[in-house]
Amino acid sequence: MLINTKFLGEVEIIEKEIINFDCGLPGFPEERGFVLLPIEEDVPFVLLQSINNEHIGFVIAYPFAFKEDYAFDLNEEDKQLLQIETEEDVLVYSIVTLKESFQQSTLNLLAPIVINNNKKLGRQIVLQDSTQYSLRYPVSMAFSKGSSK
Repeated sequence: MLINTKFLGEVEIIEKEIINFDCGLPGFPEERGFVLLPIEEDVPFVLLQSINNEHIGFVIAYPFAFKEDYAFDLNEEDKQLLQIETEEDVLVYSIVTLKESFQQSTLNLLAPIVINNNKKLGRQIVLQDSTQYSLRYPVSMAFSKGSSK
């Protein structure tokens, strides 16, 4: 299946790799089908691209590459909606807000993208403890000593 993408032009995808977001994403409730597209090997970034709207695509990152102690618990409702049976089912990403300088770019640690990679189900979850993680965590913190909030 060929799709047009925001950042990579036309890309061929495998239909079984489509991730269903039952509620869409905040701000895009009608967009339910997304795919993960690699940007480059050995970088902690991928693209989360809508399969139906080429203009809806996000650079997302593996948050643990930037904040090693990043952790949160999923509530039972989210576990059920995502049909999560084991921790190994789960992929976690954060949406990246790219700035003019990469060092000024930020990660949204407050609302991670959680994907059950086996069932191909995803949700963006807003963490209830809004004081623990930032909506705009600077990627530059990963490069400074003693990264924390």
